[in-house]
Amino acid sequence: MSGVRLLALDPATYRAHALHAPDRIWLETNCYVDVWIEVLHAFGLEPLAALPFTIGQDFEGDHFTFFKFPLEDLRTLFGLSVQELAIYDTVEGHAVEQIRRGRMPLVEVDSFYLPDTRGTAYRQGHVKSTIAINAIDIDARTLGYFHNTSYHLVTGEDFDGLFRRLPMQQDRPDVLFPYAEFVKRDGRALSGRALLDAVLALMKDHLARRPAGAFAAFRAAFPGHLDMLAARPMAYFHLYAFNIMRQLGANFELLGSHVQWLAGQGEAGLDGVAAACHQVAEGAKALQFQLARAVNRKKFGDYTESLDGLERAHDLALGTLARRYG
Repeated sequence: MSGVRLLALDPATYRAHALHAPDRIWLETNCYVDVWIEVLHAFGLEPLAALPFTIGQDFEGDHFTFFKFPLEDLRTLFGLSVQELAIYDTVEGHAVEQIRRGRMPLVEVDSFYLPDTRGTAYRQGHVKSTIAINAIDIDARTLGYFHNTSYHLVTGEDFDGLFRRLPMQQDRPDVLFPYAEFVKRDGRALSGRALLDAVLALMKDHLARRPAGAFAAFRAAFPGHLDMLAARPMAYFHLYAFNIMRQLGANFELLGSHVQWLAGQGEAGLDGVAAACHQVAEGAKALQFQLARAVNRKKFGDYTESLDGLERAHDLALGTLARRYG
């Protein structure tokens, strides 16, 4: 069986989108958003245009929303249809079939076998993550895939591990098939004024449905979080920080970038919103560092000033957008 590929890409020469530039406050957001940023970029589409959904982040009682590109937004703006991929045979076989049909599969895999997670999960821990498969050769045991901030290559034993082909992984009837999707490029991608008008319509819709008092709800729960962190090890803090500080900060950094894109399309008077989003992104990172030191020392302080600044910036950004576009 010969290999198949969708786009002619080389990990050695691939250049990631500016949203994954090294100078970002939050270089990584979450696996699903990061992979879609690069998929859209590789398709020649602008992920900055597809970020109005960041307005809708809520505090969900135990975490800030694990934000994702809404599939309906991707269809509206770019003509992309995302559907669940029914897995009943080998995942790699399904991937080959979809790529042959011009579709890109997105599959949940174990980061233990993803070399781009070296230093975190690779060969250290079993962490679920989403990759987008662009090229695959089953006989050569090679895979070209998008994950986190760029485009990568998997070979050999890592390929076998990802697709559960290793001897110790076989004959396990208790292991479930992974969740998978595929992307059909069966519609028209908007551009120019039509794209901007559609983006502003999406912003109006997301503003109309945004939750009220998200940050205030987080503040109300925060004292209980401190009690919990004081009783848990540092390993727990890393999980907490990913779901609280990173999701908040990364979401608002993306919102700020979206607002700057709007300014580039001629939408004036948004500098204050962009600055407030940047303040939330930086403030969330600073709070994460403060809490990390506190957990390590088992000594917590007063975080009122940090939370006050975050809340003011959070509410200023969303309030200004609501008054203008809501």
